[in-house]
Amino acid sequence: MALRQIRVQGDDVLTKVCRPVKEMTERNLELIEDMIETMYEANGVGLAAPQVGVLKRIAVIDVGDGPVVLVNPEILETAGEQTGQEGCLSLPGKAGNVTRPNYVKVKAYDEEMNEYIVEGEELFARALIHEIEHLDGHMYTEKVEGEIFDVVYDDEDDEDE
Repeated sequence: MALRQIRVQGDDVLTKVCRPVKEMTERNLELIEDMIETMYEANGVGLAAPQVGVLKRIAVIDVGDGPVVLVNPEILETAGEQTGQEGCLSLPGKAGNVTRPNYVKVKAYDEEMNEYIVEGEELFARALIHEIEHLDGHMYTEKVEGEIFDVVYDDEDDEDE
């Protein structure tokens, strides 16, 4: 496993639509492992492949229950609404208020290309939608209500998603 460089807003790779993964190769498995390691090292809760410069429909998320691997994720259903502070590893030290669905149902494949359904509420729903939007070339900054602001940490070791 290796840490990958996280691309920051302004890098063209973050505006491109990612290609579907047709088969799970050793290279794709290595990418997934590297993405998980990179996400943890950066104290994030999610990371999408374009954030490390790879235009594949792969994302990883961990909101505290262990890593979830999403290959070719597709949103099937959303419900409700939540507004909250959102940040991104591709815009470090910044955040903004974003309204998103409070519930989401997603179809995806795991690292063995087994199809599964995952449902999320609150932070997990926010993370699922945030990462899937990265795969379509979008960042949360397109949806910020009001201004993007500097994140102030109570503890210097804490960071944003």
